[in-house]
Amino acid sequence: MKIKIIILCIQLLLSTVLMAQELPPITTFQPQQYAAENQNWSISQSDEQYIYVANNQGLLEYNGANWQLYPTPNQSVLRSVKAIDDLIYTGFYMNFGYWKRNEFGSLDYTSISDDLDVPLIEDEQFWNILSMDHYVLFQSLNRIYIYDLIKRSVKIINTQSTITKIFRVDDTVYYQVYGEGIYKIESGQSVLWIDHDIFVTNVIVNMFNHNGDLLIQTQEQGFYIWKDGQLFDWEISASKIIDGLSVYNSIRLKNGDFILGTISNGIVYLNQSGTIDYTIDQADGLSNNTVLGLFEDSNNNVWLALDNGINCLNLKSALSIYNDKNGDLGTVYTSILLNGNLYLGTNQGLFYKGVTSNDHFKFIEGTKGQVWSLKEIGDTLFCGHNLGTFIIKGGEAQLIVSIPGTWDMQPFLNNENLVLQGNYNGLHFLHRQNGQWSYKNKLEGFNMSSKYFAVVDSLRFLVSHEYKGVLEISTNKDWTKVESVSEDASVEKGFGSSLVTYFDKILYGYEKGVFVYDKQKMQFEKDSLLTNIFPLGEYTSGKLISDPQHDRLWSFSNKNISYVSPGKFSDKPIITRIPLPKSLRKEMTGYETISFLTDGNYLIGTSSGYIIIDINKIDLKAYDIAINSISNYAINGEVFSADITKLAKFENNENNLQFTYSVAQYNKYLETEYQYKLMGYYNEWSSWSTEPSVLFKNLPYGPYTFKVRSKVGNNLSNNEAVYQFEIDKPWYLSNLMVVLYLLILIALGILIHYLYKRYYKKQKEKLVLKNKRDLELKELETEQQLMQLKNEKLKQDIENKNRELAISTMSLIKKNEFLNQIKDELKNTDHQKSVKPVIKIIDKNINTTDDWKFFQEAFNNADKDFFKKVKSKHPKLTPDDLKLCAYLRLNLTSKEIAPLLNISHRSVEVKRYRLRKKMDLPHETSLTNYILEL
Repeated sequence: MKIKIIILCIQLLLSTVLMAQELPPITTFQPQQYAAENQNWSISQSDEQYIYVANNQGLLEYNGANWQLYPTPNQSVLRSVKAIDDLIYTGFYMNFGYWKRNEFGSLDYTSISDDLDVPLIEDEQFWNILSMDHYVLFQSLNRIYIYDLIKRSVKIINTQSTITKIFRVDDTVYYQVYGEGIYKIESGQSVLWIDHDIFVTNVIVNMFNHNGDLLIQTQEQGFYIWKDGQLFDWEISASKIIDGLSVYNSIRLKNGDFILGTISNGIVYLNQSGTIDYTIDQADGLSNNTVLGLFEDSNNNVWLALDNGINCLNLKSALSIYNDKNGDLGTVYTSILLNGNLYLGTNQGLFYKGVTSNDHFKFIEGTKGQVWSLKEIGDTLFCGHNLGTFIIKGGEAQLIVSIPGTWDMQPFLNNENLVLQGNYNGLHFLHRQNGQWSYKNKLEGFNMSSKYFAVVDSLRFLVSHEYKGVLEISTNKDWTKVESVSEDASVEKGFGSSLVTYFDKILYGYEKGVFVYDKQKMQFEKDSLLTNIFPLGEYTSGKLISDPQHDRLWSFSNKNISYVSPGKFSDKPIITRIPLPKSLRKEMTGYETISFLTDGNYLIGTSSGYIIIDINKIDLKAYDIAINSISNYAINGEVFSADITKLAKFENNENNLQFTYSVAQYNKYLETEYQYKLMGYYNEWSSWSTEPSVLFKNLPYGPYTFKVRSKVGNNLSNNEAVYQFEIDKPWYLSNLMVVLYLLILIALGILIHYLYKRYYKKQKEKLVLKNKRDLELKELETEQQLMQLKNEKLKQDIENKNRELAISTMSLIKKNEFLNQIKDELKNTDHQKSVKPVIKIIDKNINTTDDWKFFQEAFNNADKDFFKKVKSKHPKLTPDDLKLCAYLRLNLTSKEIAPLLNISHRSVEVKRYRLRKKMDLPHETSLTNYILEL
C-alpha cells in the first residue's frame, strides 16, 4: 500500500512538472489586494458579471477594477454565496439571506432567517447554496432550508447525521448524509436514493450527468458511475493519479471537461475523456495549494477560492504561458520549431525539447552563453552565438566558425550554399562544399557590428547600426574587400532600429516610421501604410520580424504586438493588432522575438520564459461599462454617496464629486482603459487611463452630464455610461436672493436717482450761486476798474494840478525874481523920488495876497488835507510857517523860496530853523524829508 501511494505521488509530481509547462494565464489576488481575510470558501457571478466571494470576513465583490468588502452583520465567517438574478444569496453563522444593490451602488443585506423567524439549530452554519426553479436551498451540516421565492416561505429538511454537500444534477437535487448514503429531494420530501457502502463512508465531492447516468466523485477514491442501480468505476487513464488525491471540490466546465480542486495539490484539469491535460499548483503560479471553491464565469474563466487568496484562470485565452520559475532557461532571444523539436536560444545557451513531448527542456552541450539567432537555411539549422556560428543537428551543436558574436545569417543571393552573416566585427561569408559548411572569408575594410543587414544586389549591402544609422557598403566582385562605405542620409539613426527584408523589399524601422529602400534612387522613402504598424505614442522598438512562410511582418509596441499581412482583395496591406502590453510581455527591448510554431501558434520570448499565442483563438469582444458609485465630498469634509439611478441635484457646497466605474473583464493579458468627459465643464474626451475613477473638484453651479467609456485591448465598450446631475446655485444666487437683489437694485436705483437729483439740484444751486458770485466779482472788478480809472484820472488830475501848481509856482518865482530885478535896478537910479512909487507898486505885487490864495487853492487841490495834517500835528504854526511848509512840500530850495516870500536867502534859512524848532524835529532829521513824508 505504501509503495502504491509513493508511485502515485511520483506520477502526480511528474505530471505536474511535465504538464504544467505551458499553462493558461493566472491572475492572483492576495489578501492585501482585496483587503479581507486569507481564507475563501465559495465564488459566484451576478448578472452584472461581477464576481462574489465568500470570505472569512464577509462578502467580497469584484467588478473588474476594485474589490469591495461587505462584512457579515454578525461579524462571522461567510461560508457560501450564490448569485441569482439581481440578488446575492449568502449563508454564514446562524443566518442566511440575500444582498441587493441599493440606489447608491452598494449592497444592503436582508436576512431571510430573521425576517421569517426561522428556527435555527445552535451554532448552525450554511455551507452551500443552490437554486432550482423558484426555490433557493441553503444547506447546513444538519438541515436543508428550502426558500420559496414566490410564497416567501421556508421549508426545512432535517437529518439525523451530517450533510456533507448538496448537488444539483439536471432537475434533481441530491445530498449526502454521512453514514447513510445519497438522498434526493422529490416533491419537497427527502428520499434515500443510494445507500451503497462506498457512499456511506466516503465523502462525495460532486455529482454529474454522464451520458444519462450519474457520475459521482468522491474525495479520496476518485470517480464512480451509478447506472441502472449498480455502481461502476469510471475507467479513465487518470484514475490512479486521481485516486491518490484528496479532492475538496470540483466543477464540470461548459465544454464538458472537469477541474478538480484538491486539499494540497492545487487543481487538476481533466478533459471529458478522463485524461489529465495539466495540473497547476503553487509552484506553477497558484497562491495556495488548498482549493476550497471553484467557479466558471460567463467568459469561461475559472475562479479559485483558496485557503490563502483568490485566483482566476483564463482557460479560453489565446495565450499559454511557460514560466521559467527556477531561471533554468533565462531570457529567450530566439526560437524555432524544426523537425519536431522546439529550440530556444537564451542568454544561457541553446535548449530544446520535442514539441509534443512532456520532457524538460534539455541544454545542448557547448552552447553556454548568449544565443542571438536560429536560422534554417536549406536543410541546415544555424545558431548565431556569442562564441561564433554553430550548426545544430538534433541535440548536438557543431561550432563551424569561431569568430565571436554572430548576430544573424542569410542565404546570399538566394544561394543556399553561400551564407552571409553579421558579426560583432563586420560581415563574413560561409560556404558549403561537398556537403560541409566552412568559413569562406571576411569582407575586409568594414569592422562595425552588423546586427541587422540586407543585400541590395551582388555588390551592395546595407547595415543598420543603432548608433551610426544605415551604412551602404560597396564591395569588389569576389566579395573580399570593401570599396566604399557611406552613410545613408535619407533616414536617421534611432534607438531600437532594425533592418529587414519583407517581400523582396528592404525595410528600415525606427521611431519615425517604416521606410522602404528604393534601389534605383539608392535611398529610403517613408511608407505611410506600413508606418501605421507603430501606433502613435506607443513606440518602444523598431524591431521588425519577417515571417516569409506566412507572409507576415511582426512589430512590437507599448500596448500591442502587430502584424502586417497582404490584403485579400487589394495590394493594400492589412495591419492586425493583438492587445498584449509590453508590461506583460516582459521582453528585452531591441531583442524581441516571435516565431511560428503550428496552426496559427506563435512563440514570443520573454525574460522569464515564453508565451505561446494562438492567433486563431483571438476573439476580442466588446464589454459594457458601468458607473459603480458616486461619492460627494462636501466642503465641511463630510462624504456621502449619491443616487446613481436618477438625476441628482446637489447643494452648492457639495461640488466635489468622485465617480468610480469598471468593466467586468478578467483576462490577465487584456488591459482596460477608461476615457471620460464632463459635459458642461470638460466637453472633450480625456486621455486614456487605467485609473477606474475620477474626482472633480470645486465644480461651479449648473447642469452636467458625465460620460465614461472603456477600451479593452483595442475594442471600445458597447456603451457609454451616463450620469446627469446639477449643482445648485450658491445661496446668494438663489431665486429668492435674485428677487431680493432686484428689489435692492430697484430701491438702490430710486435712491441713486433721488441722490443724483438732489445732487444735481445742489450743483445747480451752487452753479447759480457761483454765477452770481462771478457776476458780482465781475461787477466788483468792473467797479474796481472804474475806480482804478477814476483814481488814474484823479491821479492824472493831481499830476496836472501839480504840474499847474509847479508852473504857477515857477511863474510866481519868475515874476517875483523879475520884479525884484526891476526893483533893484530902480533903486540904483538917480531919480529915487520919481521911482519910489514904482517900487511900491512892485513890492505890492511881490507880496500880493491874491497870489498866495491862488497858490493855496492849487496846492489844496493837489495835496488835500496837507495843511490840516500839519496843523493837527503842529498847532503852533503860523500862516507864514504853513506857507514855508507848502513850499518845502513842493521840494523847493531856500533859494527858490526866497523870492516867493520876498525875503533874502538868509532869511529863508532862518525861517527854516525856526520852523524846525516849532516842530521839535531832531537835529539829524531833514526838515524837507519830514514834510514830504506827512
